[in-house]
Amino acid sequence: MRVRFGDFVLDRATRQLSKNGEVRPLEPKAYALLDLLIRRRPAAVSKQEIRDGLWPDTFVAESHLSSLAARVRRALDTGAGGTRFLRTVHGFGYAFEADAAEEEPSRRPERAGAQIEWERGVLPLMEGENLIGRGEEVAVRIDVDGVSRRHARIVAEGGRFTLEDLGSKNGTYLREQRLEGPAALEDGDAFRLGRTMLVFSIRPERGRTMTEG
Repeated sequence: MRVRFGDFVLDRATRQLSKNGEVRPLEPKAYALLDLLIRRRPAAVSKQEIRDGLWPDTFVAESHLSSLAARVRRALDTGAGGTRFLRTVHGFGYAFEADAAEEEPSRRPERAGAQIEWERGVLPLMEGENLIGRGEEVAVRIDVDGVSRRHARIVAEGGRFTLEDLGSKNGTYLREQRLEGPAALEDGDAFRLGRTMLVFSIRPERGRTMTEG
């Protein structure tokens, strides 16, 4: 799903913001803030709801949220205190204020030929972005304690797969190393969301079957 507003495009598949085709770097939390406000437009979103969505179960000072909003504004060329696109609702929170058009994909998402296995079954991955967490809105739902609502993501692009933590409280670990940035996944790799173990695998060719546990 892509969202167009002004000269900008927010691409949810790649989690990127671009202006006239030029990518504007956004850290994961800044992207998440912008995406949340766009999804809730034109409603104002309270600071508490933003904290719950971006930093579940974690205390975050109000100054940290203000700094994050300033970084989003700079990426949108409005300056740290600008009001275009992102409006501060004093004493409450923030709101996205711009005409935005969401572009529906022309066809259904393609399966990526890979899956995640864990103790409760097998979850297929789709081409593009696969959000992982315990929130109801994610593509790969792992509803257990210690997993954040939007914990990590796997991006599938033409047979290549990368795993990335999304600022989770308990971390994402690949080969028992905590991720600090995107990392390539290989068939059979085990990774953890906090203490929850999962295994990434390339699905068997047609004709072979795998049953869910």
